[in-house]
Amino acid sequence: MRVRALLVGAFLAVAVAALLIVAFLQAPSPTDGVQPVLATGGPPTSVTAPTPSATRLPVAKVQTPSEPAALEIPAIGVRVDHLVELGLTSDGALEVPKDALTAGWFTGGPAPGQVGPAVVAAHVDYRKVPGVFFRLKDMRSGEQVVVNREDRTSAVFTVYRVDRYPKSQFPTDRVYGDTPTPELRLITCGGDFDHSTGNYRDNVVVYARLAQAYLTTS
Repeated sequence: MRVRALLVGAFLAVAVAALLIVAFLQAPSPTDGVQPVLATGGPPTSVTAPTPSATRLPVAKVQTPSEPAALEIPAIGVRVDHLVELGLTSDGALEVPKDALTAGWFTGGPAPGQVGPAVVAAHVDYRKVPGVFFRLKDMRSGEQVVVNREDRTSAVFTVYRVDRYPKSQFPTDRVYGDTPTPELRLITCGGDFDHSTGNYRDNVVVYARLAQAYLTTS
């Protein structure tokens, strides 16, 4: 049947993208003796408050399409003021962040705030420089991730699971499978560094669900 063929084709496309993402998140060398680059003063304990002149207005949890503009993870001191788009190159490989301090979102899936698992990826380190997701493995259930969007809305996600998988056993369905509500996946490398291959052996994946959304006005 045509409907079944379309569904199978869509699943295969997601699976291919997932494998490409797993393949790209590899650092050329570990961060021996290098301290993570974090916000000065240590990580905040809650989501950054708006300025006194700003007002937050609740909006619907299921949001219309809008590109992510910034990423905040207070628990591990991450603030990224720009997210690059991660698509596919002409030869079918996933485009990757060009340095340790850049994060990107996979445009082949939903944008953060839309129904389904949006994906944000970054290096754990790159050329001995700690990456945006250097401390991703330290995240815990209940912590928050805030994605500020181009339409001036913010999507606040609550972490419910943090896992590490051998790259050879990456659970594509669990990470990229459809969800009935907006979710978020944060992905980087982890585990031991294999000097013979120049790659980390594992992937760290953080799972989060949309908890609230708001529009900031001034």
